[in-house]
Amino acid sequence: MKKLVSLAALAAVLSGCMTDQNANVYGSESMAEETLATESVALNDSYLMAAAPKYYIGNAYKVDDVQYIPSEDLTYNQTGIAGIIPTELNGQKTTNGEVFESTQMLATSKTLPLPTIAKVTNLDNGQSVIVRVNNRGPFVNTRIMDLSPAAAQKIGINSQAKVQVQVLTEQSLAVKNATLGVEQPAVVEQQTTVEVAPAPAEQPAPAPVATGDYTVQLAAFYAEDSADAMVQRMKQYGDAVVVNEGGMYKVRIINLDAARAKSVINALRTNEGMAPGLLKAGRWVNADSI
Repeated sequence: MKKLVSLAALAAVLSGCMTDQNANVYGSESMAEETLATESVALNDSYLMAAAPKYYIGNAYKVDDVQYIPSEDLTYNQTGIAGIIPTELNGQKTTNGEVFESTQMLATSKTLPLPTIAKVTNLDNGQSVIVRVNNRGPFVNTRIMDLSPAAAQKIGINSQAKVQVQVLTEQSLAVKNATLGVEQPAVVEQQTTVEVAPAPAEQPAPAPVATGDYTVQLAAFYAEDSADAMVQRMKQYGDAVVVNEGGMYKVRIINLDAARAKSVINALRTNEGMAPGLLKAGRWVNADSI
């Protein structure tokens, strides 16, 4: 795996190690500010929505003692500094198995699923571009994203700039489904008649929750509403809760023994297309270690 310094440092290439599998990494120093932008851009490049070799989220990992927790966050809307992916990476494979092409509108992220479709706005000039996020990086705390040379040029970035990164929910779900081979759900017309719902039947008492040292993490959100909505859907897999930690709302299934944790992880991978993380007694462990 590789860890590269950005073009601002003349793209000096360094070798490095990380625990997130199959990732190409690179980064450089800068400073960040938060602002707002609203300009919209048309999605008109077919490769942006093409199916990828795989849909990749990955487990929690560390680079230079900094921990990153990938998650599917369709409400992602952050501002910070963006740089430029070194042209030396042209033709190399990205984390999700695609081939990096410097002339396409591409980008990197430390935590977003690969691929994800996002709108990036240069906050210095208001210009925007739609990008396909298909690689991990940049691994410095001062940058939230790196853009391909073509995407950077399109919005007037020569080295680094303040940007707003917004995940496009509909497009991101579409490219995920295309990658996983999932058909788009049909639109169901709603009946106009109003019926009085019968009184709810008495629900049976829930089965006792297993106790154990294992916790499965499904996702992490900046929006509490998104986490609460996922918890309701994930209760079928176990004791699903929201944990407010590190400024994020993390959806977890708690109190699992080893056998139940393994069963839950397999079910989430098969039924939900997720790549859940695993903790044992509060410490991150490999999800395939049990």
